[in-house]
Amino acid sequence: MRIARWFLLLLPLLAAACAHGRPATYLVEQTGPYALDSGDVLRVTVYGEQDLTNTYRIDDAGAIAMPLVGTVAARGKTTEMVARGITGALANGFMRSPNVAVEVAEYRPYFIQGAVRNSGQFTYVYGMTVRAAISTAGGHTETANRDSAVVYRRQGHEMVKGTVGLDFPILPGDTIVISQRWL
Repeated sequence: MRIARWFLLLLPLLAAACAHGRPATYLVEQTGPYALDSGDVLRVTVYGEQDLTNTYRIDDAGAIAMPLVGTVAARGKTTEMVARGITGALANGFMRSPNVAVEVAEYRPYFIQGAVRNSGQFTYVYGMTVRAAISTAGGHTETANRDSAVVYRRQGHEMVKGTVGLDFPILPGDTIVISQRWL
């Protein structure tokens, strides 16, 4: 009878140990085109108009401010959508047939904390993974969990989190948390 009690007490621990090797499923989405947000810097090129061609930072309200046009909404949009918005605004009384191109000049930063050598805010590079972000932060500490990380990401009006593997692609604005390893 005593052995059965000990077995029942140890069963959850044994089950948890078996599941430890693989990161859990995650709610963090990783599909779709890049959605602009506050902090991104856009390079706007208006062909034939050097005075309008410049870089513009998306402000806290989610817009850029351009000469002649005023504010143009950018939060949650793609670069193509912003280019169409600028083209429409310029064609509305300022230029006959404007030709506008928009590209991301500088992505907003990502953040990493926990069991890494240098926590903080870092410059995002297109195509980064959790593993690359850890390397940028100086690598793992000696006691870091080296198998998975927790990624926090804004999706719409919600902040979602998920446990992911080290080859999971991150996005600008993500917060990555590296936990301690428990022996």
